[in-house]
Amino acid sequence: MYGEMKTHLQSELKAIEEAGIYKKERIITTPQGANVHVNTGEDVVIMCANNYLGLSSHPDVIKASKDALDSHGYGMSSVRFICGTQDIHKELEAKIASFYGTEDTILYAAAFDANGGVFEPLFSAEDAIISDELNHASIIDGVRLCKAKRYRYKHSDMSDLEEQLKAAQEQRFRIIVTDGVFSMDGDLAKMDEICALADKYDALVMTDECHSAGFIGKTGRGVPEHFGVQDRVDIITGTLGKALGGAMGGYTTGPKEIIDMLRQKSRPYLFSNSLAPSIVGASNKVFDILSSTTLLRDQLEENTKYFKDQIVAAGFDIKPGDSPIVPIMLYDAALSQKFADKLLEEGIYAIGFFYPVVAKGAARIRTQISAAHSKEDLDKAAAAFIKIGRELGVIE
Repeated sequence: MYGEMKTHLQSELKAIEEAGIYKKERIITTPQGANVHVNTGEDVVIMCANNYLGLSSHPDVIKASKDALDSHGYGMSSVRFICGTQDIHKELEAKIASFYGTEDTILYAAAFDANGGVFEPLFSAEDAIISDELNHASIIDGVRLCKAKRYRYKHSDMSDLEEQLKAAQEQRFRIIVTDGVFSMDGDLAKMDEICALADKYDALVMTDECHSAGFIGKTGRGVPEHFGVQDRVDIITGTLGKALGGAMGGYTTGPKEIIDMLRQKSRPYLFSNSLAPSIVGASNKVFDILSSTTLLRDQLEENTKYFKDQIVAAGFDIKPGDSPIVPIMLYDAALSQKFADKLLEEGIYAIGFFYPVVAKGAARIRTQISAAHSKEDLDKAAAAFIKIGRELGVIE
C-alpha cells in the first residue's frame, strides 16, 4: 500500500520544489544568538529568531539551567499530578503570576499546549468563543477541540467584533480571544477597545502574549500593560520558548478558579511530561532578570527603531506595528525564497514566509530584532536587504 502513497508523496514534493517553495532546514552549529555559525561554513547574523531579549545564551540563564540540572536532575519521567511536580515548578508558577499580577499559573510542555488545553475544560456547547481571524494556529486548534459555539471577527476590526458579540448574547459565557502581538504582521491587538467591548457585552478576555511577554509595555508585561488594561484581562497564555529564554514550555495565568480547573481537566497538562528541571531553573532566573530591570527591553526598542528606519528609508514595504517583528513584504512566494537564499550569501540568516503560513499573495521576509543585536549587526542586515532588494527589483 505504501508504494502508491510513496509515489503520490514524491510527486507532491517534486511539485513543491519546482514551484520554488520547498522548505529547507539550515543547520546551526553554535548556540542561538545574534550571530551564529551554520554547517555550510558561514558566520551569519540571525534576523528571524524569537530571541527578542537575547536571553537564549545569556550566561546567567545558562548557569541557572546547569544548577537546576545538578540539584533537581535531568527529567521527571512523569506528569505533574502523579509525581512530576518539584518545588521549582511551583516557584516558577508563582513568579509568573507575580509578574502579571494574577492569582495563579499553570505550566505546560509548550505554548501550543497551553492554547490547546485552555478552552475545553472551561467552555461547553452553551458558551461562545469569539476569535480574531488571524489568531495563532494553536488557538484555532484549541477552539476546535471545544464544543462552544464559534464566532470569528475580522482582524482587529472592532465593529465586526461588536457584531459577533451581539450574535453571541444567547450563550451562557462569552470569551474574546486574541493574540497580543500577531506573529506574522507584528501589529498589536487593540486591547483597550477589546476590553471596553467585553465590559459592554459581558464577556471574558483572553490574550496570547507569546510575542510580547518581556518586552511590550513599559515594564515588559505585554500588550495589556501597553494599553493600561492589565486588570481587565482574564486569561493570559504565553511561552518560555521565545523572549523568555528560548527553550520550550508554556503557561496560562489568571484567576485561581480557572487555573485550578485547568489542573483538573486540561488534557495537555494531564497527559504531558513535566517541564525539565533545567528549563524551569533557567526560567526562574529569566523572571528574576525581567523583574529587576528593563534594560534589555529598552535596548530592544532602540534596536527595532534603528533597523526599521533604515528599511523604510530604503523604500521597502513593511507592515506597520509597535513590535520588534518587522515583516518586509515581497508578496511572491518564490521571490521570498530566492531573497532569503541571497541574504544567506551576504551573511544574513532570514526566512521567507508564504502560504499557508501567511495568506496567498502575502509572502514576506519576517525579520525579528533582538536586544543582542549590535548596531553593526543591524547595519549589515540593512545593507544586505538593500543590495538584494535592488538586485531583484523590489526597491529602486
